[in-house]
Amino acid sequence: MKPKLQILMTGIGSYLPKNKTSNIDLEKFMDTSDEWIKKRTGINFRHYVEDNELTSDMGTTAAKLAILDAGLNSNDIDLIIVATTTPDDTFPSTAAKIQKNLGSKAISFDIQAVCAGFIYAISVGVAMLRDGYGKKCLVIGADSMSKLLDWDDRSTAVLFGDGAGAVVLENSTLQNESVQNDQWGVLATKIFTNGEYYDLLGTDGGVSKNMSTGFLRMNGKEIFKHAVDKLSSSLLMCLEECNMNINDIDWLIPHQANQRIINAVSNKVKIHQNKIISTISIHGNTSAASIPLALDVAMKKGNIKNGNILALQAIGGGLSWGSLILKIGKPN
Repeated sequence: MKPKLQILMTGIGSYLPKNKTSNIDLEKFMDTSDEWIKKRTGINFRHYVEDNELTSDMGTTAAKLAILDAGLNSNDIDLIIVATTTPDDTFPSTAAKIQKNLGSKAISFDIQAVCAGFIYAISVGVAMLRDGYGKKCLVIGADSMSKLLDWDDRSTAVLFGDGAGAVVLENSTLQNESVQNDQWGVLATKIFTNGEYYDLLGTDGGVSKNMSTGFLRMNGKEIFKHAVDKLSSSLLMCLEECNMNINDIDWLIPHQANQRIINAVSNKVKIHQNKIISTISIHGNTSAASIPLALDVAMKKGNIKNGNILALQAIGGGLSWGSLILKIGKPN
């Protein structure tokens, strides 16, 4: 029987900057309150990079931990894909910087889908591995969102934090027939973009506008509506492709944007709250880093076991969104 190619997720690592900032800390210089933030977002803390700390620094630390967790070394990595909205420089890519930091020779590049970037990067990595661009791919989500915040805009500034998360994807040519018939790894991915909603979430500056990077701007009410609809529909599409239903999911790990969005999606797809991994209270919205950060927290707590079925989902500016389903770990 022809060996079956499956793409496994075999390692994970994450990093949060040391500068941990509470809602009460924000009260000291912003027109906001701990009660207001918690009620509307579910956030208690977020982390900010130091002045000399770069997105590549965070990504490198998370990457090293993921490679170690997978039992590999940097030379084993064939692909490095970094999802980021806040690169160190306009160019070259932050992935090239991380490749240099790791001492790797991997094909390396960035992708930009804002908060949906990690889902996009996994989808691209899976496709490239299946097309023969190596056997091991490092996917990193890293963002320094604090660099884009307008501290006079309490509707956005309280939401975001900085951080990085990374995972290792590996080709697995499974020879054992019984294992072949039991699907592992990434089972389905669905990603989408609709530029009709380009102006709902973005920055008010950019390179080709001959401006600075600008500040983050968001139409929160519209984003909430689209998030609930698009996250739910993309997840259901993944389930249909896998011939699964929502009860087959052991854990839903959503983009950590707003606890109210997470709750609304769970109600719409009818998944129990005790199957949802939520870490937004401890690190806020870290854009492309939020899913791997949440995944790493759950893994280290022992909540997620080898062989669990996970659903991941995110939405970001563009609008860009998507979901994926995977069976975590390695077959015995």
